[in-house]
Amino acid sequence: MYFQKRMLAVVSWGLVVSWMALIFLLSAQHAEQSANLSGGITELVNEVVERVAPQTDLHIEQISYFVRKNAHFFAYLLLALLTLNALRRSGVRGRKSAALAFGISVLYAISDEVHQLFVPGRSGQVSDVLLDSVGALTGIGLYVLLSQRRRKRKMGQI
Repeated sequence: MYFQKRMLAVVSWGLVVSWMALIFLLSAQHAEQSANLSGGITELVNEVVERVAPQTDLHIEQISYFVRKNAHFFAYLLLALLTLNALRRSGVRGRKSAALAFGISVLYAISDEVHQLFVPGRSGQVSDVLLDSVGALTGIGLYVLLSQRRRKRKMGQI
């Protein structure tokens, strides 16, 4: 049982590091590469919007902005979820685990924006760190809500 719990903790931390590596690799893309990636996603979103609500008057720039900002939000929502899970599987409990997960996510967001200052055509933005932080906070909130619901279900209250 102990070995199994330990392995779950190791795998959980592996997922955190892997997700951080993916964020780093995406941030290391030159501006043109990044624009191409988000451009493809933007085109897909545009096609869906045109099919679902053809009368909507959206411009491609608006959709691109929406896609880029949501990418920040959801990347750090997932980072915080993974980090909180890893901390809990490592024995850190309660508010301390949530605070640490938030701190790790925000520090990584800051380091990511600093990293982008050294990537040609990219820039670091405080507004992105704030958006990343809101995503992380949302992820932690989701984790806590789902954990409480699961606990209540186990106790037969749901």
